[in-house]
Amino acid sequence: MAWVVLFVAGLLEVGWAVCLKSSRGFTVFWPSLGFAAFMFASVYLLGVSLKSLPLGTAYTVWTGIGAVGSVVVGVLMFGESGDPRRLACVGMVVAGIVGLKFLSPH
Repeated sequence: MAWVVLFVAGLLEVGWAVCLKSSRGFTVFWPSLGFAAFMFASVYLLGVSLKSLPLGTAYTVWTGIGAVGSVVVGVLMFGESGDPRRLACVGMVVAGIVGLKFLSPH
């Protein structure tokens, strides 16, 4: 269950990153409020997952999910580069996340 909670926390990290971009430096109210809500929920769930997962593994997976998700959303929603070399690098992050999941004792 801790892995599911951690996965959701990572997805919420993507949410706050998107809201941060959309807030235009905290000058737009609703995305700024969304940023705070997603950030609080994401960090809270990370804390819940840390009750049973190792710190290094959980934090790395959390940031990895957020990073990969942010790249995907950036390409799909914000017209950022989908260059295959860039996506190959993102694939290495995914491989690291999967590796940590399978090598974790929990």
